[in-house]
Amino acid sequence: MVAGEASGDLLAGLLLGGLRRRWPALSAAGIGGPAMAAQGFDAWWPHHKLAVRGYVEVLRHFREIVGIRRALAERLLRERPDAFVGVDAPDFNLGLEERLKAHGLKTVHFVSPSIWAWRGERIHQIRRAVDHVLCIFPFEPAIYERAGIPASYVGHPLADAIPLQPPRAAARAALGQPPEATLVALLPGSRRSEITAIAPRLLAAAAEMHRARPALRFLLPAAPGLRDLLDPLCAAHPGLPLDRVDGRSHEVLAACDLALVASGTATLEAALFKRPMVIVYWMNPLSWWMMKRKQLQPWVGLPNILLEDFAVPELIQDAATPAGIARAGFAWLDDPAATARLAARFDALHTLLRRDTGAAATAVMEALLGR
Repeated sequence: MVAGEASGDLLAGLLLGGLRRRWPALSAAGIGGPAMAAQGFDAWWPHHKLAVRGYVEVLRHFREIVGIRRALAERLLRERPDAFVGVDAPDFNLGLEERLKAHGLKTVHFVSPSIWAWRGERIHQIRRAVDHVLCIFPFEPAIYERAGIPASYVGHPLADAIPLQPPRAAARAALGQPPEATLVALLPGSRRSEITAIAPRLLAAAAEMHRARPALRFLLPAAPGLRDLLDPLCAAHPGLPLDRVDGRSHEVLAACDLALVASGTATLEAALFKRPMVIVYWMNPLSWWMMKRKQLQPWVGLPNILLEDFAVPELIQDAATPAGIARAGFAWLDDPAATARLAARFDALHTLLRRDTGAAATAVMEALLGR
């Protein structure tokens, strides 16, 4: 298995749990992180080696990433596992899967690349690369069926893992937060490049919100290994009532009243916790220009894509200013009725995505492997 960043590691860990229930003696190895390790996964390389976003940023790490993929492919072709599962990370995994499949290994891709949102031409490489796609959104299998690619909807494992009713009071108690406080969560992403680009904007927005409303409190869950980047950024705002938490992002989302969140899997997590949010993103302008040209939908954030509506604001690139983020945050805090309507839409989305993903994925793997 290969998972390329914190969100992929989380999804892969949940999938491994389901596979182990069916095959207790399962042996799994490759590239992964702590959630996979908790399921007995043997990480030959840590997942953060692949946690690079954007075209320009990838170029800086290109030689190392290509070297890892080559070494991994050679090892897998020697050891010939029963199956290879690539978890998201399509820029890394599809090329690897293509080589493995050409040499007779069974390949499964878990989490369809967002070909319905951008880079639709990727479907041709997917056809060459995979024996089966495990889809986490219900509309995706039909896209693959039209292209002649076997695919199954297995639900989103986060929808299984996150309770339908968020434990707000328990989460606040566990985090040591007052039950009556207004809490704003800051989630600047899980990649180092995202932290560098997005965390300063979220922290500056938090400072603006605090100046306007001093009673607000802020929570920032730090992904493992990123405290060295976050500490000096937080130190630039000494008067901000900010509590940093190592990990525990789900507790933070359960506890908060509002999330200021980098575009990515965390936006879907916030939706599953039924929290109003402001989606923020900024990246190298050249990388953004290249990605924008391939965009097929008007939305960037997963909740908006799934709801086919700008249900929550998206402040991308030049729009991602501290003042703009603060204004969008206050709009939610000042409109409880709008927040309640959004929570109802998120509740329906949660129900749609909720299945026993581990069991569904295992059934696909059983059929594929003939065992």
